Amino acid sequence: MLSPALAGWLCGFASKLRPWLRFVMRNSQRNNTLVQFPFRLPTGKQFDAAGFGVNAVDHLLVVPEFPNVNTKTRLIEHKQGAGGQTASAIVALQRLGMRTVYGGRFGTDAEGRFGLESLKQEGVDVEFAETIEGASTQVGYIIIEAKRGERTVLWDRDQLLAYTEHDAPVALARRARVIHLDAHDPRACARMAREARAAGTIVSADIDNVYDGLLEFLPLIDVLISSKEFPRLLTGIDDAHAALADIKAKYGCALVGLTKGGRGATVLCEGQFLETPAFQVPGGCVDTTGAGDAFHGGFLYGLLQGEEIEVSMKVGCAVAALGCRLLGARSGLPTREELRAFLTSTASKTHALPAR
Repeated sequence: MLSPALAGWLCGFASKLRPWLRFVMRNSQRNNTLVQFPFRLPTGKQFDAAGFGVNAVDHLLVVPEFPNVNTKTRLIEHKQGAGGQTASAIVALQRLGMRTVYGGRFGTDAEGRFGLESLKQEGVDVEFAETIEGASTQVGYIIIEAKRGERTVLWDRDQLLAYTEHDAPVALARRARVIHLDAHDPRACARMAREARAAGTIVSADIDNVYDGLLEFLPLIDVLISSKEFPRLLTGIDDAHAALADIKAKYGCALVGLTKGGRGATVLCEGQFLETPAFQVPGGCVDTTGAGDAFHGGFLYGLLQGEEIEVSMKVGCAVAALGCRLLGARSGLPTREELRAFLTSTASKTHALPAR
């Protein structure tokens, strides 16, 4: 539990940050009408955000350029780092000062100990994290091209880590204002989402592929922002706007959208398509690993701070850009102070700052 003094400081800092976020948005919109989220967040929850889904340990391999077939390439750098869609998004929120809790499974191997300890060190509550005897922790081997920071991911997940709808940690679903899921175990996620909704918790999802049982989960999602490929994979429609509209019509999510890497993000809500460009990575892009996870952390931070959708999209893009400045999914994730400084800096390049 936060001390009263620390809680008061965080609230005061958030109140100072909010005008800067709105200043950035007011000066990037043609008008001052911003779109509100079409739902209310619950109050009185133990945590701001809960995560249920994938964690991983990444082996990051930096090379001068992507190797050709039947060639040998010397590594520039090799690093082990913690990652995973949901776990990294939750760490992003924790660094921004939110109260977070994570539920997911680790193996009994060295990677599992490393991954679980990484969450503890960040201050994430791990009451609902499990260690599965005999299982291997999910791993990723990520080849990063030094020229651009773009990456290719090779990964594997032990089936022993999978959840069914019967062993999903349903108590976790009721503990937070928002729960974030990644749909790798869709039927377990569907049960978590039903429990969350019954408790008034908002359901957020980051989905990158079509998994067996996914159609049961989709109608239970309030905020669905996927990878750029997912809407086409689900609907068969090449046009991104048309695919998002089809998902919204069929499954009734309050808000649907997609991330577009270096081109920002698109969201459809209340009949409007909202577009936000990406920010330049300060100092140049080092590694795009985890950029989408970072975006979700920043976007949910905006939601939890009571911001409008466009502001939350901007914050998501800012957190993603900062996340790409260092090697690994979590190394570059900003603190609240770093986020504020970055938004202030980007605003000052094109607009005079308010006198505060």
